[in-house]
Amino acid sequence: MASISDVIEAYLKSVIVKSKTGYIEIRRNELAGQFNCVPSQINYVLSTRFTVNHGFVVESRRGGAGYVRIEKIFLKNDANWQEKLHQMLKKELISHQIAIGILQRLLNEEQLTTREYKIMKNMLEKVVLKVEAASSNKLRADILKAMMIALLTENGDQQE
Repeated sequence: MASISDVIEAYLKSVIVKSKTGYIEIRRNELAGQFNCVPSQINYVLSTRFTVNHGFVVESRRGGAGYVRIEKIFLKNDANWQEKLHQMLKKELISHQIAIGILQRLLNEEQLTTREYKIMKNMLEKVVLKVEAASSNKLRADILKAMMIALLTENGDQQE
């Protein structure tokens, strides 16, 4: 049986797909009422399932007329997708979950082949990065950045 988070995520994604604008605007309280849950459950779904790494931008406006706007970002239709990827990779530390999310997104957007995805994913696995936990996120960030430079630059060489 699917969790309430899975159900809410699936519902929101289906509404976004049906949207002619590529985004939806929702009210947390109304959505919580629809799914018979607390608004913090909606916040949880938005903060974990609708991130930039998953291809979404979430904007929130509080107050009486407040709403949450969820927009799907399609890299392959965006001339600035490389810049958006660069922005995602600016972090000094990248967790395993975020790194795999970025690779999965690039695969879904057909910016990586399945083979490239598998190679990159395996290079970022915890068992490969045999360093203490505090250092693994830094090392993962550096490796992922180097792979993206190779993927995104014409000759694949790192710029010094």
